[in-house]
Amino acid sequence: MNIFQEHQAPDLEEVLKRLQEFKTRLNSSFVAREQEIDMMIVAAIAQEPILFIGTPGTGKSALIGQFKKLLDISEEDYFEYMLTKFTEPSEIIGPLDLKRLKVGEFHRRVEGKLPTAKLVFLDEVFKSNSAILNTLLTIINERKFYQDGKPHPVPLKVLFGATNEIPTHTELDALKDRFTLKLKVSKVTEDKWDDLLFKGLENDTRKYFNQQQFSDTVFSLDDFEFLHQHIQKSLMTVGETGEDLYFGKNLYMEFKRILKTIIHDFEIEISDRKIIKLYRLIRCHALFKRGGGVEKEDFILLKHLGNQLDEIEFLKEKIQNIL
Repeated sequence: MNIFQEHQAPDLEEVLKRLQEFKTRLNSSFVAREQEIDMMIVAAIAQEPILFIGTPGTGKSALIGQFKKLLDISEEDYFEYMLTKFTEPSEIIGPLDLKRLKVGEFHRRVEGKLPTAKLVFLDEVFKSNSAILNTLLTIINERKFYQDGKPHPVPLKVLFGATNEIPTHTELDALKDRFTLKLKVSKVTEDKWDDLLFKGLENDTRKYFNQQQFSDTVFSLDDFEFLHQHIQKSLMTVGETGEDLYFGKNLYMEFKRILKTIIHDFEIEISDRKIIKLYRLIRCHALFKRGGGVEKEDFILLKHLGNQLDEIEFLKEKIQNIL
């Protein structure tokens, strides 16, 4: 069911067409990363953080770096940092302005730091200290940054996080919950080693000679914002029973049934916040895949709900079987 082909203006179709080309280009740089790339795109449309979990060398940083490169984002709009337990808040949100501090103002110089970026990549995101953690939660939740006690809007649109492992201590539960989608990035299987070697050498050679794979840009952050606003406007039609023009009653009931199975039968926690975000993410997946109406296949993203690695592995198999 492609509702938008019948009811929407041509500009939406044109943006979605270019999005498919963007996906094709991103896939052409990697081997066996179609699932990760699809979820990156869905998260970018929804403007929801997404977390990659994987051992070093599985290409998490490369995926995000190529995503940024194909969007042709300016350095002013991009912020990337690897966190450690020794990372200072000034490294992430900017140093204190000493001149203003002398007159009693607690103000940070945020230029070039996270509060001014539209696309952010935080590697080893869970290794932040409490000061950074609290700021991150505020920025992710409210899209605000506080200067001298006063809130200021931040332009953040897309946040990618990466980690080698998910910590178990509870003080990070709030941050973990903000990443509705968590994907395990596994090593490329042995049967694809030939493709991996060829593609890796090709990418390394192009990087060495400073050559671009594509001479033009087919998609931008503004295009993602356009799709996000389209989704937000369409969500205003959702009725009290949960279904709408794009999310039929039977599918909505199936969505609730699967969530109840995950919570009660599989004993995996899903917060109230996540339920709301999941509805939006499913709608974004449907928009990306076919331009509109939700189908059962859009529920595939529910397999990325696990809070720990064992839950992620468990849901990967179980949701596939359910669908």
